[in-house]
Amino acid sequence: MLLVIKWLPRSVSAMALYPFVLLKYRDLSTNSVLLNHEKIHLRQQIELLVLPFYIWYFLEYIVRLLQYRNHQQAYLNICFEREAYTNEKDFNYLKKRTWLMILKYV
Repeated sequence: MLLVIKWLPRSVSAMALYPFVLLKYRDLSTNSVLLNHEKIHLRQQIELLVLPFYIWYFLEYIVRLLQYRNHQQAYLNICFEREAYTNEKDFNYLKKRTWLMILKYV
């Protein structure tokens, strides 16, 4: 379900918070690549039973931030983001994605 939330942080245009995809602007609802990226995150969240996803995501971000000392590099190297960015333009990805494919990106 898509929700428009204008108060998302400046650097965030969309965010997947199971079971919602939050969009900063209504016109992003037509951006199929962005929506596919967020749907990949929703699948990851389902697989990890939601709460463990957020814990893993946060802890990995901290580790990557210590590793790279740069927010953007840390964010882009979180395994969940690597999977989503790698496959966001493949609109059949979620149909062929196997269970716990995230392990390939760890």
